[in-house]
Amino acid sequence: MSRTPLREALRLLAADGVIELEPNRGAVVATLSREAQVAFWEARLALEPAAARLGAKRRDSAALDAMRAAISAQRAADDAGFDANRAFHLALVQSAGNAHLDRFAESLWVQSVGTVIYAAQTPDRAASAPYADQHQAILDAIAAGDAELAERLTREHILAAPVP
Repeated sequence: MSRTPLREALRLLAADGVIELEPNRGAVVATLSREAQVAFWEARLALEPAAARLGAKRRDSAALDAMRAAISAQRAADDAGFDANRAFHLALVQSAGNAHLDRFAESLWVQSVGTVIYAAQTPDRAASAPYADQHQAILDAIAAGDAELAERLTREHILAAPVP
């Protein structure tokens, strides 16, 4: 691989906060400060409730199916279920039908960033079990077309998770 595509890949990873580019030293895995974790949480709080409201207005069957599948996977997970949790929240944003919101959510839920935060919030399966019930209530509101309830439940869900 030539240097140009490698440099571009590193630049994209740095833009996502996965790595830090240090002059004259190269790339290192980024450490996630408390401030960065709070910023992640605040961005989700601004994005996801609004997306739930839009999703309830659209009621896209593919997005609803993706949320159902994520909840099933979350309930079946042997661990705290990060991947299923991430899948639910990304499907929730996709339900809004806005590609710009999808890209923003994807950048927020970068695996390395989300894993650190989720692990701090939910150390084990017992701690994450109520999330599936909360996700189901959000899904039910979106499927019913209740935009106000979907937005409120999503906001409450995010607020209930401890900020690491």
